[in-house]
Amino acid sequence: MFLHDITRTEDDPSYQRLESDNLDRQYDFLFSVIAAALGVGHRKVSAGIINALNYHAIACLHRGAGELRIVPIEVGGYRPPHHDQVPALMDEFIELLNRNWETASYATLATYALWRLNFIHPFVNGNGRTARALCYYIICVKSGGLLRGAPALPELMRRKRREYVRLLQHADSAYEASDPNFLSDLHDFVMRLLEEQTGIK
Repeated sequence: MFLHDITRTEDDPSYQRLESDNLDRQYDFLFSVIAAALGVGHRKVSAGIINALNYHAIACLHRGAGELRIVPIEVGGYRPPHHDQVPALMDEFIELLNRNWETASYATLATYALWRLNFIHPFVNGNGRTARALCYYIICVKSGGLLRGAPALPELMRRKRREYVRLLQHADSAYEASDPNFLSDLHDFVMRLLEEQTGIK
């Protein structure tokens, strides 16, 4: 069963209820996989983790949960890279994260991951939920543990969706204009919400 095939809309109450339940399950999985990664000393990003985060977000909502998209999509006027480019772009993205894992700060790496995954939009749905979860995964694993405080960063970003989307769009425009500081406003947003979660300045 894939609810979007049945309802043809995301406004249906059954779709929205399962979407909300999936988000709760994604958060549970996120916290578990962070603890597991720290427990075995796995301090890198993998395609398996990213795909699993997406699977938990959109299971039984859309076809292809946890799989790279093989169709073109458009999101609010934004046209992500062609689906034929997605596998190579994701390989490059993951390689860059891992190559800079030891030298970049957790905030820099996590902010880049948040933006770049949204830019590539590798999945048919749930890209924002996956990007926010990956951002938090990077912060916690690089920091050496789950952060205190609640709600956690991904939920705080979801609750500030309008600002979050505006900052992603600004980063896209600044990136296209070759601005070397294209992620600065998004970085400040992430840091502000981390402070809100943890109470630590």
